[in-house]
Amino acid sequence: MADELQPPLPTPIDRTQPFWDGLREGRVRIQYSPSSDQWVFYPRSHAPLTLADDLEWRDISGEGTIYTYTIARRPTAPDFAGQEPQIIAVVELDEGPRLTSTLVNVDEDQIAVGMRVRPVFDHLADADTTLLRYAPVD
Repeated sequence: MADELQPPLPTPIDRTQPFWDGLREGRVRIQYSPSSDQWVFYPRSHAPLTLADDLEWRDISGEGTIYTYTIARRPTAPDFAGQEPQIIAVVELDEGPRLTSTLVNVDEDQIAVGMRVRPVFDHLADADTTLLRYAPVD
């Protein structure tokens, strides 16, 4: 009998490690650029627009709104078989950047663009990894 497929997990690198460490601690941490006065996500070595190397890691609430979403009723990849439906959303953080995540603890018919969401820290003990998911703000 073949081993059951497991979803792929992130592999942190030096540039992304503070993000993953923050999630493990129950905090959402993204970069901020003083030279451009902007929040930055995905993690980078230099600030967009200014190309300055002034990026700082800062904690944020992680709250935001659904910018767009889709409900995948078939696996998005073989590794995700059995996890349907996957509710995949682009969340616009209150600070401005957008990130892609999955929604949890929500009825499909209640999801709407503009819906307020909060971070959910999905601790995967077997993998020593914490994933960032989102749920509606209560």
